[in-house]
Amino acid sequence: MKKIKRMIKKIGKQYRIINKCIDSIQAYRRKRYYKKMYQTMKVDDKLVIFEAFLGKQFACSPKALYEAMLRDEYFKDFIFVWVFRNPAQRRMEFTDHRTVIVKYNSRRYFRYYARAKYWITNWRLSDAIIKKDNQILIQTWHGTPLKKIGMDLEIEGNATTSQKKGHAMYLNDAKKYDYFISPSAFCTKVFASAFGLNQLNKQNILIETGYPRNDFLFRYTEEDVRNLKKELHLPENKKIILYAPTWRDNQHQLGVGYTFDASKYINDFLESISDDYMVILRLHYLVANQLDLSAFKGKAIDYSRLDDINRLYVVSDMLVTDYSSVFFDYANLNRPMLFYMYDLDEYQSNVRDFYIDLKELPGPIVKNERELLHAIYHIDEITDKYKERYQKFKQTYNYLDDKDSGKRVIDICVKGERA
Repeated sequence: MKKIKRMIKKIGKQYRIINKCIDSIQAYRRKRYYKKMYQTMKVDDKLVIFEAFLGKQFACSPKALYEAMLRDEYFKDFIFVWVFRNPAQRRMEFTDHRTVIVKYNSRRYFRYYARAKYWITNWRLSDAIIKKDNQILIQTWHGTPLKKIGMDLEIEGNATTSQKKGHAMYLNDAKKYDYFISPSAFCTKVFASAFGLNQLNKQNILIETGYPRNDFLFRYTEEDVRNLKKELHLPENKKIILYAPTWRDNQHQLGVGYTFDASKYINDFLESISDDYMVILRLHYLVANQLDLSAFKGKAIDYSRLDDINRLYVVSDMLVTDYSSVFFDYANLNRPMLFYMYDLDEYQSNVRDFYIDLKELPGPIVKNERELLHAIYHIDEITDKYKERYQKFKQTYNYLDDKDSGKRVIDICVKGERA
């Protein structure tokens, strides 16, 4: 058995070396190609490129800004480019004639980046991409952080990247930014530190506008909710619980990616909960493994692959999460929240620490499935108990969110630039 384990370990190491060599060659070729495009292609002032979660989703603030531009007559003769890893599967989602779909890391991808005046993303960009002085990068990020990120992260908990390398990636990416969207004074302070904007003397690029990704939470109608429930096969006569946990930096499997076995911490709960409830699960996009909910048909549905989590927010009656930033956005709906933190001590000590005191959370922390079930059955009492704390939380972190954050960002970052 020991001999087999040693052999497997040796093969794994060899594959890592081979994969690393292949990645290095591909990275070099991309940089060389982009440099050529950078040098030869002129910038088009009416070309905007959007990228969300490294081309994995049509969601978040890039989606909200795109939709705001579609509503605005100012952009009637602009061209919009969306980046996806699976463009062929996405084309049917876009009916506007001004929109082009390109494949992530393809030659067209690099050509459009070399030409586009405005770059809108919620994550870091490829190292191969160089920005010209007359191009504008709008960094939207993807949420108000509870857990520490970027250069503020001091715990060596990441399974794929060292602390030093991680810090360098954030700092190098930040050098490209022209605008950084912030939803609050709290986030402005965090982003200035986490992305090294203080070190780069770029604090002035932070703009406090609210999050465009939350505009829908102020724009949706009851008809939208009814239609979404029908589309998502959700019953009208049950309470809908959204369970949206985050990933764990230290849970990573070679060849698979980040893993998170949510069923390990939710199965007993799903077996016990009353038929009056339906649970919809939405795992973080970085988590690679899939859930098996076949034993809970009629009780639970996995919507981890649904791009836009806003659609799940508005159809749910309450949120269960852990350390994910989703609760900051969900608070805009004034609906109850529970914090299922079964690994709190380990997470805070060995994975990531937090920016805020957990006493500020607008709902109780529960640490096992029994406590979670009890809290759900007594949610009305909890809602009343946390009413004042909830409102104080919103006044601190959500005071800028409304239906027009996207418009404000466009006015500052695009129309302001062209004035």
